[in-house]
Amino acid sequence: MAIISYFIGGCYYDNEEALYPELSSSCDTTNITFSGTIVPILSSNCYSCHSDANATAFGGGIHLEAIADVQSNSAKMLVSINQTGAKPMPPSGKLKACSIKQVEIWVRKGMLNN
Repeated sequence: MAIISYFIGGCYYDNEEALYPELSSSCDTTNITFSGTIVPILSSNCYSCHSDANATAFGGGIHLEAIADVQSNSAKMLVSINQTGAKPMPPSGKLKACSIKQVEIWVRKGMLNN
């Protein structure tokens, strides 16, 4: 009986909403634009160090204000915001899962200036 109880209690199935509640319906992953989605994420989390005014002094020379700068730094940015190897960004802590997913989708879809 203990063996059956172990197997029944040891099996469960999680769904994405339960595992990642921040990616629920409140996270728009279909209408992602540079001006409406990416710029607000960068503005809230990155511009204090990576704006044109601050990048030299605080952001290691990495500018993230102009779309061309974001596009050319996108690979480094993805590694940093996922905190997988490079210097984790932002330094104050990891971005919300929704913001990371939105940046990943924007990059994957060609980093359009929209």
